[in-house]
Amino acid sequence: MIQRIQSVWLLLASIAIFLTIKLPIYSGTNAKGVASYELTAKENFILLSITIITGLVALLTLFLFKKRKLQKRLALLIILLDFILLFLYYQQIQYFTQGTYALFAVLHSFVIGFSALAFRSINKDEKLIKSTDRLR
Repeated sequence: MIQRIQSVWLLLASIAIFLTIKLPIYSGTNAKGVASYELTAKENFILLSITIITGLVALLTLFLFKKRKLQKRLALLIILLDFILLFLYYQQIQYFTQGTYALFAVLHSFVIGFSALAFRSINKDEKLIKSTDRLR
């Protein structure tokens, strides 16, 4: 399991997505006038639930190393769920009157990148197995 590079990519993706639960994505003054308000996944139930689901899917995908087709589909699902999370964060940011993105907003691009690298590595494994089957 751990000797395959996609396992490392999926583990890094799950760590990055679980970090977004605690770390702020955006900080500023919200519409209620609260200064230094930080937007995290804990602020909204939908954000929190999708973040946890995305992290659990990444961890589950890590252990499905014998089922490469399912692993590829789940890697694409992780990317889709993270884009949905980005959209939901964007909607939440609209409630701020002023503010800036936090440094930790980059974690979502890491999740997408790590999942894409895992998908690519799974594809490479699949092609390698097909080529060795052809030689038999």
